Amino acid sequence: MTVKRTPVSGIGMQEGVCRRDPSDIIRVNERYYIWYSKGPIKSGYNATVWYATSSDGIDWTEQGQAIGKGEAGAWDYGSVFTPGILIAEDRYWLFYTGTSHPFQQGMPDSKIGLAVADSPDGPWQKLGNNPILRNSDNKDDFDSLLIDDSCAMIRNGKIFLYYKGRQFGKSPHETKMGLAVARSPQGPYQKHESNPVIQGNHAILNWPQGKGVAAMIGVTGPEDLRNSVQHSEDGVHFAKTHNVIDGPRAAGSYRPDAFTGSLKAERISWGIEIGKHQGNQLPYLERFELQWPDNEH
Repeated sequence: MTVKRTPVSGIGMQEGVCRRDPSDIIRVNERYYIWYSKGPIKSGYNATVWYATSSDGIDWTEQGQAIGKGEAGAWDYGSVFTPGILIAEDRYWLFYTGTSHPFQQGMPDSKIGLAVADSPDGPWQKLGNNPILRNSDNKDDFDSLLIDDSCAMIRNGKIFLYYKGRQFGKSPHETKMGLAVARSPQGPYQKHESNPVIQGNHAILNWPQGKGVAAMIGVTGPEDLRNSVQHSEDGVHFAKTHNVIDGPRAAGSYRPDAFTGSLKAERISWGIEIGKHQGNQLPYLERFELQWPDNEH
């Protein structure tokens, strides 16, 4: 499986502006919506969550900030970034990562919070019980240092929230993928007993496919996982189905079956990713399209 890339307008390359970590994409009233981290530096650790809309997935209009940083002393005072979208109970739920202190003032302590709105255009109200998912207190757990990068879907009437975690003493290249499950969007979210469900992955790109769940793995993890598509019938136990050549980078996809509970969910075909940037160039967003083998459906 290979990837084709296309520049986009409105959220693409811009001098002095970093856009990265796009959410998955939804379509409401003939418009596509996407959320992403926006800030002045390459890292997501000094950002807020913004959003944009498009009629075709190529020409985007940036609409403004969706979620800002918390007040001084709050768990999300340092940065809010890596958003993920969920539609449930006729409302819109926006997951986001937060850190408590400014960039480069101590180790990152990211946790996952949640905001809700009646419209994809907001206004967004942060939940009072935030953060809804925290890093583990057990230093031996895979997510004891930090958690990040939400990807939500509905399976069997429950919310499946995939995320990445890193253990104390481990490098970013040793990041793994976890799963938390809830019966309602606001939680409580229970981490799955089989965590980590995938022994690698620095950026979470998951979607419902058939009766199960698929995940695309980038360059992080054991050799047999890297640059692959994995599939799981139960959303927990994954096995490799495809090799990927130069796969999407920290991407979000258009997943029309993500919140329907369909048992015949179609695989994804396109999305938005971080464009390839070098040196001091700030990250930007671009479109990707997946070219699956012709003999598969």
